[in-house]
Amino acid sequence: MSNALLKVSDLEVRYGGILALKGVSFEVNKGEVVSLIGANGAGKTTTLRALSGMIPFSGGVEFQGQNLAKVPSHQIVRLGLAHSPEGRGVFPNLTVAENLQMGAFSRKDKAEIARNLEHCYELFPRMKERLKQKAGTLSGGEQQMLAISRALMAQPTLLLLDEPSLGLAPLIVAQIFEIIKKVNKEGVTILLVEQNARMALKVSNRAYVVETGKITLSGKGSELLNDPRVVASYLGGH
Repeated sequence: MSNALLKVSDLEVRYGGILALKGVSFEVNKGEVVSLIGANGAGKTTTLRALSGMIPFSGGVEFQGQNLAKVPSHQIVRLGLAHSPEGRGVFPNLTVAENLQMGAFSRKDKAEIARNLEHCYELFPRMKERLKQKAGTLSGGEQQMLAISRALMAQPTLLLLDEPSLGLAPLIVAQIFEIIKKVNKEGVTILLVEQNARMALKVSNRAYVVETGKITLSGKGSELLNDPRVVASYLGGH
């Protein structure tokens, strides 16, 4: 019997007549960091969007033993699955404080929300400095910090992170990945989609390689870092 926190079986997604995901199956166990790596357009973001209820799919998705097939996205958040999307998706005309409040929209536990806010400030001190600033005026790195913080305000058991390093300077990328490791050590399971395959594999317990809507390879992060096929295709090797 599987002890997976998330179990995905034969996941298919269509965009019109195009089959974008072709029977994707994988598992994420409690406490892990699991990465999906692959080229642009392989289906990684589509996978996360399906899991969080943003787009329709066929196949099986079980989260904590519950079938998510017909569960609306706002209810999926309440079940403990939060999504920090590609492109950050902050509300540009709202302040940082208002964006963070939106992350906790489904919660009523005010004292715990206040504690979570303080924890976000510890993880990302810049957020506290920018509380009254409109999110659209933040730098790219600050917006990414806000997007992750907003997702954490939902108090997730499983955090979906889509391209957290996209377009960021190397120093900021290093900071983001340190935060990913810290959040995971604090008990949040993470499913990571990341173009920077080397960084992703370094922080991942396990990873899956996605190519043209299918999983073609899987293994421990440390093993895939040294797999000749992964090195040649995704790590700049020959």
